[in-house]
Amino acid sequence: MLPAALRPDGALELVIFDCDGVLIDSEGPSCRMIAHDLRQYGREISDDEAIHRFAGHALTALKHEIEQAEGIALPGDWPARMQRNLVTLMRNEAETIDGAPAMLRGVADLGLPYRIGSNSSVAEMEAKFGRTGLDVLIAPQYIHSARDMGQPKPDPAVYLAGAKAQGVSPGNCIVLEDTDTGARAAQAAGMGCVLLRPADLPAPTWPGLLRIAHLDEFVPLLRRILTTQGRGEGAHA
Repeated sequence: MLPAALRPDGALELVIFDCDGVLIDSEGPSCRMIAHDLRQYGREISDDEAIHRFAGHALTALKHEIEQAEGIALPGDWPARMQRNLVTLMRNEAETIDGAPAMLRGVADLGLPYRIGSNSSVAEMEAKFGRTGLDVLIAPQYIHSARDMGQPKPDPAVYLAGAKAQGVSPGNCIVLEDTDTGARAAQAAGMGCVLLRPADLPAPTWPGLLRIAHLDEFVPLLRRILTTQGRGEGAHA
């Protein structure tokens, strides 16, 4: 059955955004940083390969994946060190995904509350939002970190935490994601999910998973959903 957020007889009450790849264009810089670090261990991993392999992965899980794939032992503090480096990197290099500020304003204009659920730490997200100016649109109390919870995606915990904090049922939420890992977390949470991905790239499919190719498609999609539920633009969930 479709989540209530997507059904004509249901109600969309909350939007939850992933951060990296949805609001902030940080995957490239962060994966290149990891590739550079791994080259210090003698692993010839190109920047492009790093983006393909590491994007969307939590650092703790990534350490294990790299060790298994590359046959090396990374220091125990590697995730924490990479995390500190990422905060500094994002404070200086983070940029928004094209259309992100206008999209957030559009969601608010529909009368829908929104929260952030990310594998990034709160400190990292605050650095990204401060650098890009999104901190004006995203209050700190609406930021949820799977890393800080110790339950990275595809565990649904961060999305469930966002719904609980808002006081809404998970089924009344829609998540905007860009990775298969994040989409699986939304599915496991029982939420609707919209996958942001270019049309020429493969994507999973299941009931409750929609797809857009650009952020400027998201607000019109939400408007259509609200209309089918008998609510017009500006109606509060």
